[in-house]
Formats: sequence, C-alpha cells, structure tokens
Amino acid sequence: MDLVRHLRFFVAVAEEGHFGDAAARLAMTQPPVSQGLRRLEGELGIQLIRRTSRGAELTSAGRELLPRARLLVDDATRLTAEARRLAERDEALRWGAIPHLGTHLTALCAQRISTGTPAQDMVTDSASGLVAAVVAGTLDLAIVDHPCVIGAVTADAVVRLPRWVVVPAAHLAATAPRPRIRHLGDLTACLPPRAWNPPAHDQLLDGFRELGLDPTVHPVDSEPELVAAVAGGSAFGLTVHPASVHAVPGIRCVNMAPDLTSLRLRVIHKNSEHAETAAVITAALWKYAAQAGDDS
Repeated sequence: MDLVRHLRFFVAVAEEGHFGDAAARLAMTQPPVSQGLRRLEGELGIQLIRRTSRGAELTSAGRELLPRARLLVDDATRLTAEARRLAERDEALRWGAIPHLGTHLTALCAQRISTGTPAQDMVTDSASGLVAAVVAGTLDLAIVDHPCVIGAVTADAVVRLPRWVVVPAAHLAATAPRPRIRHLGDLTACLPPRAWNPPAHDQLLDGFRELGLDPTVHPVDSEPELVAAVAGGSAFGLTVHPASVHAVPGIRCVNMAPDLTSLRLRVIHKNSEHAETAAVITAALWKYAAQAGDDS
C-alpha cells in the first residue's frame, strides 16, 4: 500500500469534513477516496473517520493521528519538491567567464545559453581557475582569454574583441590628435593579476614593450578598481565597454593599438555534448565583436 497517498486521502477528508469535497480537492472521484480510506483503516487496524449523514467526522483515534498524518504528508511533499529542485539543478548548464568579460557581454552570453538550456549556473573566475574547473567537470564550459594553457579540453575559435584604453581625461593620451602607446609612459598599467592567466598577461606586456612602453603594473580585480585608479590621474587600463566608463568624471576612453589591446577570447569545454552551446556563444561573441569594431 502507498502509505503517503492514502494518508493524503485521510487528511483531505478530515479537513474537508466531506468525501465529495475531499475528492474534488484531490482532483479525483469520490469512490477511490472512500475505498482508499477504508484500506488505510484496515492497514492500521483502527477507524479514523466516522461516516454520517452529514458527511465525515473524525473518531477519537483519527483526531490523535491527524497531526502526525499531516506531518508525514507535508514531509513527503517537501521531499518531492527538493528532489525536483535537485534534478533541475543537475540539468542546468554550469558555465563560467573571466571577470573582465564585463556585465554586458556576460548577460549576452547568458541570454544565448537560455535559448537552448532550461537552467544555468554561472560563476566568474580567473582563466586558470576556469580551465581547472572544466577539466575537473565542475563546469561544463567557460569563456577564457587567449592565449591560455587549456590542456586536454576543447577550445573554439579565438574571437577578438576591441578594447579601449582608459586614461585620465587631462592626460596627453586623451587629448593628442593621434595618441600612441608610448604616450602612456608616465602612467601605471592597471591589469588583471598575472596569476589569472600568465600567457595572456605576458603577451600584452611584450606587446607594450615592442611599442616603446615598459609600464609598472598594478593588479586590479575589477572595473571599479580600474576606474578609481585612472580617475586618480596616475594609471591607465583597458575595457571592452567604453560606454560604461566614458561618462565617469575625469576619465576618457581612447582607441589605440587595436591589434595589441584587443581582448582575445575562447570558449572551452570538455564533453562533445556541450559543443553546440559553445558554438552558439562563440557566434554571439563574433557578432558582438563585429558590431563593436564598426562602432570604433
């Protein structure tokens, strides 16, 4: 006998005081409810409900057992709901992105993922942390900057996003007709920590040196830290979203050395079942990059 199911019959009849009303509440016809209650009483060896001309009344034993029956029914309902929640979480796509992808692009990727996935869980982390999570299977896919040591995971094509140089508004780089990277020589470079992705960090600094700039580097973990340093007049940084910082007092976004300053991204994944989603994200990044290039 399905004890929880039959206890539901008992609780419904006890609370409604009528077999017909209890059946309607349970979205059933009356006979199965009445038969089920009789079976429960037979199983327990005790009468729970007294059938009268006015409907249904609890016996003294029924009154004593009703609170416990309610608890069992409620616990079963919560158990079912929790199991459903866990099943939905298991079906969710688990993905991550580097922090300097920015809120706008992160939201764009989440929208694209939602078209083919019922649920998703997203985290931000360094490229090295994201690669480790994909390798370990705690993430299904991730967006990392390139170059990056990715090991045995699969990587989609590299997408190059334009980045603007963020400089103090009064600085030469913000006012010169043709600003050059070497104009930034008196400013500290605010960049993500090298440990986040040593190959990409070193490649960018090597590119600066080739253009005559060997900056002192100040690691920053977020765009607010970058904005604060630049607004203070002593630093520069890079952003893929100039509109989000251009309106900040004391700051300007300048387009210079696009081949060097662009942010190169790749979507990585471990299992072939996520290849289609990775391709969708890559296509969205390509489209955004093309539009951003036209705007620049």
